[in-house]
Amino acid sequence: MDDRFLQWKKQCMSKIDLSKKGSVDEDISDVVAFINDSENYFTTSSCSGRITLIDGVSEVQKKDCNWLFVTHQKCQSADVVASLARAGGDASFRFEPFVLHVQCRRLEDAQLLHSVAVNSGFRNSGMTVGKKGKIITAVRSTHCLEVPLTHEGQQLVSGDYVSFLVEVANQKMEENFRRMRRFYDCLQSAMCAEQCHSPKVTDAKAEKSVYKRRRRQAQEPECDSHKDDTSSEEDGALESGLHLLL
Repeated sequence: MDDRFLQWKKQCMSKIDLSKKGSVDEDISDVVAFINDSENYFTTSSCSGRITLIDGVSEVQKKDCNWLFVTHQKCQSADVVASLARAGGDASFRFEPFVLHVQCRRLEDAQLLHSVAVNSGFRNSGMTVGKKGKIITAVRSTHCLEVPLTHEGQQLVSGDYVSFLVEVANQKMEENFRRMRRFYDCLQSAMCAEQCHSPKVTDAKAEKSVYKRRRRQAQEPECDSHKDDTSSEEDGALESGLHLLL
């Protein structure tokens, strides 16, 4: 398994970045580098989070859509309104939070990463094991936003409503940055603690306790105290705005 993992990691690290941007987003370059420097992990894809305006939205053929506006930072409503004027089809305004896919050497490594992610606010995180034995942990959140703004080129909402959506998206981006920093800090702490407990297991009973110890490391006070308590408030604000402005 170790030989296969090292081969997979070498192949992945040598590939050309085929993403639209062509490089790792600056805001997550540190955490990506930290993970890739570990002998037990490597990243397969990542995005720090983005606000977009896409014309001709299609989940099946996303590459054929027209990207009217995209930023990985907070944005101004004037820029979104100006971009919206170029829409010729069905355009949607979106906020997409931080996402990270990491291949792990062992199931225990995936469990540690998953625990850190969940306790940092990324409650939609999960793990998969492929037919060839590839173990992937996906770090994901739930505080997304997607609202249609035009249909066949005709704007469906007012400029005030667009400004409201931008404000909501910017709030979500701020929370996204907080969770990313929390995730990085907690991951460093958990992996450092794991290295401190790295002596080889000498009996079966100790081996069975590995995952429990890893979960305790991932659930340190500074990580566990920050539960995902902001997304419901943000969603409530959005729903209130929808009723008031539509």
